[in-house]
Amino acid sequence: MATKESIKIRTKKIANGNKSIYLDIYRNGKREYEFLKLYIIPEKNKSNKEKNKQTMLFVQSVKAKRIVEMQNDEFGFKAAYKLDTNFLDYYRAMCEKRHGNTESTGNWGNWCSCLKYLDKFCKKNIQFKDIDSDFINDFKYYLEHKARSKSGKPLSQNSKLSYFNKLRACINQAFEDRIMPHNPLRGITGFKQAESNRVYLTLEEIKKMAATECKYLALYNSFLFSCLTGIRKSDIERITWSQVYQEGDFKRIIFKQKKTGGQEYLDISKNAEVYLGDRKAGHRLVFTDFRYSAYLITELRMWAIKSGVAKDITFHSARHTFAVLMLDLGAEIYTVSKLLGHRDIRTTQIYAKVVDKKKQEAVNLIPDINLNI
Repeated sequence: MATKESIKIRTKKIANGNKSIYLDIYRNGKREYEFLKLYIIPEKNKSNKEKNKQTMLFVQSVKAKRIVEMQNDEFGFKAAYKLDTNFLDYYRAMCEKRHGNTESTGNWGNWCSCLKYLDKFCKKNIQFKDIDSDFINDFKYYLEHKARSKSGKPLSQNSKLSYFNKLRACINQAFEDRIMPHNPLRGITGFKQAESNRVYLTLEEIKKMAATECKYLALYNSFLFSCLTGIRKSDIERITWSQVYQEGDFKRIIFKQKKTGGQEYLDISKNAEVYLGDRKAGHRLVFTDFRYSAYLITELRMWAIKSGVAKDITFHSARHTFAVLMLDLGAEIYTVSKLLGHRDIRTTQIYAKVVDKKKQEAVNLIPDINLNI
């Protein structure tokens, strides 16, 4: 008869008003407590509330790890490999670890989205001894043909790529952790990234929009600033004057990218500097009143139409514009990659396909066929 086992998160109030967090572990008829030296503090302000939230997320990851460890010791000994480890619990622990690191909320969100599909695809008690090449190919087939998005549509190519890569990362880590003696991913290819149409503006089109009045000054300044710097809207929304420095003849913005978590040192041109406006107190936002929304997308497109730009642009088109503009003006691709904050130069090479002067020179070699006979 199987022994009932459980791990519960509990708190105990201590003298200073804080609550000490501990794990209540019940196994093999015995109860033990693990005090984590972590505390819930009185929520007197927003900062306290956020700190408690992050603490509890970390505690959840510890709990998930202890569950895995408990399963590894299920028969009273530790095997050379831990194939009895529950696969979904291990994956959840990896999700929480990434959330605790806050490396990228977008990346963490993709890990969690993949977990939802794994929950639908897998049995709840699946263990690593069940994870083989057939399992991986079956999950790949599931993503390709059966999985559906929230709207009920088949997954996009890039979603399939992202979710399969999360499974790949999990299995590779399990192999490194000696949970599995062999890596079942060998010989299995994933999904290829879909190439999307990157809508961008030409230099003449940027000039047209700059010369046309926009209903919202915050949108006007932030969009043109992004066209001339390549900075994302999510970062524009967060930049404060304390992050803007004068470095010789250039202004430099030192910030951490919201999407990737990477530390960036962005030098901006005199042309872009104009759109910053007058310096204010360090804690103030540079682009005051700029909050991207569906309404602002409509206003952006109305502004483009008013200026004579017949393209279906979004705010991200400004980032595409900067990349294409830099390459078209002769900047080398490695420098452009650094300016955009790309981790992998292959991401930047996509823009190089848009601007290929060699191709343009080649097609111009064709002689004029309109000969006067």
